[in-house]
Amino acid sequence: MAKIYYVGDWAVLTGPVFAETPFHYSHKGLDIFNYGIWLKEALESSGEHQVESVSAWDFYNKLGPGDYEKILADYDIIVFSDVDAKLFQLSPAFFDRQRFGEKPLTFPDRIRLSIEALQGGTHFMFLGGWYSFTGEMGKGGWGRTRIKEMLPVSCLEIEDLVESTEGFHLEALGNWDSERTALVDCPPILGYNLVKRKPDADVLLRFKETGDPALALATFGKGRSLAFMSDPAPHWGLNFVYWKGYQNFWLHCVDLLLKD
Repeated sequence: MAKIYYVGDWAVLTGPVFAETPFHYSHKGLDIFNYGIWLKEALESSGEHQVESVSAWDFYNKLGPGDYEKILADYDIIVFSDVDAKLFQLSPAFFDRQRFGEKPLTFPDRIRLSIEALQGGTHFMFLGGWYSFTGEMGKGGWGRTRIKEMLPVSCLEIEDLVESTEGFHLEALGNWDSERTALVDCPPILGYNLVKRKPDADVLLRFKETGDPALALATFGKGRSLAFMSDPAPHWGLNFVYWKGYQNFWLHCVDLLLKD
């Protein structure tokens, strides 16, 4: 059994917005939607694994001193999906003027802690999206930080989104267990983050139309890092999440991280 801490793939939906005069407008709705529910349910579908799903804003706002260290110690796998680098680099306290003063205001670096945990045997999944890897207009920012040291792929220095209304198909390479998770009926994926393979990484899946890496795995010390360059949730994954092989796909990924 693995304990999995899954950060990201939540959204706050606002609107619609009504503008009835040139001077006034009103928001008529507010909802919070967990786009990560499909991945959470897939990872828990065998009954072997337990998943805690956390929004990006809770990861940023609600972890107190020592909380992230405890998570890294208590969980076997940490998943980040659509989680930009600023969530690691900044603290809400830096914008709380009541805490300003002569005493230096600093906190342990979450990226450093993550790297140390990976080297020590905690496993990581890095999943794609507009705020992953380099991301839309560079907003993901992983390649500008030491997060890049944890990835089995290298991030681009320019926007890395590759999208198509026709979609892209996954294609297995040598080390993917096609008997366990066949991809022949996997529906088109509507987009992905373009990356470059690192020399020591194993690319298990690619996008058939372009040959670009889709899933890569590497070992760092005692831990493993898996990168899936598309989104486990809509909109890139809006067809993917309804695929009958979706659960087996993600259980296979967990096994790749946990294998002896």
